Amino acid sequence: MEPATWTFVILGVAVVAFVSGRVPLAVVSLGVALALWATGVLTLNQALAGFGDPTVLFIASLFVVSESLDATGVTAWLGQQVVTRAGRGRVRLTVVIGAMAAVLAAFISINGAVAALLPVVVVVAVRAGIVPSKLLIPLAFAASAGSLLTLAGTPVNIVVSEAAAAAGGREFGYFEFALVGVPLVVLTIAVVALGGERLLPARSPEHFGDVPDPREHAQTLRESYDVDLDTGAAFSATDGVVEVLVAPRSRLIGRTVSAGMTTRDENLVILAVRRGDDEGPNASRGTGVTGSLVLQAGDAVLVRGPWAALTRYVTSPDVIAVTPLHSLQRAVPLGRGAKRALVILGLMVVLLAAGLVPPAVAGLLAAGAIVLTGVLTIPQTYRAISWTTIILIAGMVPLSAAFISTGAAGHVADAVLGVIGSNSPQLALLVLCVLTMVLGQFISNVATVLIVTPIAVAIAHSLDLSVLPFMMALTVAGAAAFLTPVATPANLMVLQPGGYRFGDYWRLGVPLMIGYLIVAVLYVPVVWPF
Repeated sequence: MEPATWTFVILGVAVVAFVSGRVPLAVVSLGVALALWATGVLTLNQALAGFGDPTVLFIASLFVVSESLDATGVTAWLGQQVVTRAGRGRVRLTVVIGAMAAVLAAFISINGAVAALLPVVVVVAVRAGIVPSKLLIPLAFAASAGSLLTLAGTPVNIVVSEAAAAAGGREFGYFEFALVGVPLVVLTIAVVALGGERLLPARSPEHFGDVPDPREHAQTLRESYDVDLDTGAAFSATDGVVEVLVAPRSRLIGRTVSAGMTTRDENLVILAVRRGDDEGPNASRGTGVTGSLVLQAGDAVLVRGPWAALTRYVTSPDVIAVTPLHSLQRAVPLGRGAKRALVILGLMVVLLAAGLVPPAVAGLLAAGAIVLTGVLTIPQTYRAISWTTIILIAGMVPLSAAFISTGAAGHVADAVLGVIGSNSPQLALLVLCVLTMVLGQFISNVATVLIVTPIAVAIAHSLDLSVLPFMMALTVAGAAAFLTPVATPANLMVLQPGGYRFGDYWRLGVPLMIGYLIVAVLYVPVVWPF
């Protein structure tokens, strides 16, 4: 078969595999890359080029930046602010989160906005008693809409602006996109807020643990140990409290301890101790020992001290932390390293908004600074990256390249021109936008717009029309990638944290896509006449 035919076959098989849900997404993505090489469509270097793609590296660095905000308590603080001001109602929270995502995406890209707000939304969901799956798809969709507010919101905007100028028109202004972006942001937030309850599933994420509230946790410890523990000051930016169990074969077994003593190496203060096998009538609370206790395996010890010392203490084989220390630390608003993380984030935003360096460079510089300043350790950065997401995107990038290089895009263009002929401009826009929306569900919106742009320019010239409405309509259609998790990196970012399945996106995505299609075909030509 011809390379173009193989490209269509591989795309079709990948779509079936994605929709079936029987094959892991990362495996499908790797299979696409290998199939493009095995069929001779691409060379081996081309088939694996996605793993060095700047977009992939940028997204990986954003996961590190996001983790720095989460680990230092910035997201906990933001979560408190959102819940305090928006309450615990799902609709109000969705509106606030959607507005934040849209504004942020307008200046630091869709992926940057979702990565920065993802842990915030999870914290907000937990505080409000809402499953994250009710808020995370709205986050991704609102960020996509926000990318239409400025020229720098997405690379697609730059592509169509340059294409319009090259085709004899003019470039779009920096905020000119907002003429269509503002109505779409309002439409998107309204749809996800009002339809989210019925159209979004209540999923339980596979890897999700409750984020403890510092005050509630301190209150629990105070009642369990019958100890005088200030619930407001137990956890701060510098110090914390942790409950540990004496491990089997621990070197601490046989030692006599009592409240007020300090640990030998870390100099932590022992607040209380409790016999592990206490089954008396007060076993559930008030069982802290006031005197001394000879430690046995399973005994509980409550200690307090600096976070760094607590980290060293709980990593010892002698004790087992009852609650993971990193969960306690990240629940403290604006904890240790928060200022450094915010400064680094601010510098990254400036670099992205000003366009001083490519996005991948800005992200990698930020990730490197986070490690060098001690905000995160190297193991933390590795754990922060969603490798499933990275592999999935990297494996699908070559498919976009193959679609152009093999002439598959040309075949689609010929078919579209045959259907459109010399009919009305609105029909031309309709066909082009539907084509863009369909392709955009499975390959990147940048690649999709690059494929369709030459078709749109040819149609505009053949009908002797302005190219501006065609280019702006393509931007709107390219942003309507709402039906699948592989449509955009932002959709993929919320897949695992929300516990979503492949088919969870289209229920809310279909009404949004219809709205975007109406705006592209009927509203855009009013603002940018033919």
